[in-house]
Amino acid sequence: MLIGREFDRNMFIMLVAIMIGAVIITFFIADIQNKSKIDTLESEHLTEIRDIHSINENFTDNFLQGSVKMDSAREIRELGNYYFDFALFWYNTALSNTTNTSVSFCIENCSNAMNQYLDSSIKFTESKPYFETAKSYTEKERYIEVLGYYTEFAEIGRQITTLRYNASNFLKQAVENLSIGDTFNFSLLLEMFNITQDMYEQLMDQFTELKDQIDEYLFFNEIRESE
Repeated sequence: MLIGREFDRNMFIMLVAIMIGAVIITFFIADIQNKSKIDTLESEHLTEIRDIHSINENFTDNFLQGSVKMDSAREIRELGNYYFDFALFWYNTALSNTTNTSVSFCIENCSNAMNQYLDSSIKFTESKPYFETAKSYTEKERYIEVLGYYTEFAEIGRQITTLRYNASNFLKQAVENLSIGDTFNFSLLLEMFNITQDMYEQLMDQFTELKDQIDEYLFFNEIRESE
């Protein structure tokens, strides 16, 4: 009987040990599974964060690059206007007193203006795709709306600088014909100049309105405050 009781006690201890071991192993397995889930979630979150950062960086990069080119286009355009105004001054001088000096200065300033307007037009054209690309990195309606202003401004900027380039060219050729006494071609070119200037003035209202909107708008701050 003593041996039987000893055997039952040992069996009981073994069963308890086995049960405890099974529980411990179960906890270990559950802990490993939980850690695996946590690692997976952390990896997914890190991927999402990287994606968000990448989107934000691409948005900001495209917007800033477009803005830099646009600012450069505006500065170059202003320099073109400076030469254009001087060309008009010497043109009016040539009308009242056709001298080699007045004709030469008018032609020189027309050429300088054309160079500046051409460079400005190129910069406006180059800025536009950056704003359009920036749109693809956001779903916020306010962001898209403001980027639309920039895109439209770049397009109108391209148009007015192209018109001024053409006007400068027409004025240059008109003065050249005036200096050699070719009144027919002078009148024809002057008419083309006036038509081009009228088209320019019509677009300037839109350009100025968009310019004022952009100059008064703090892009990132204004959008974030409105959310």
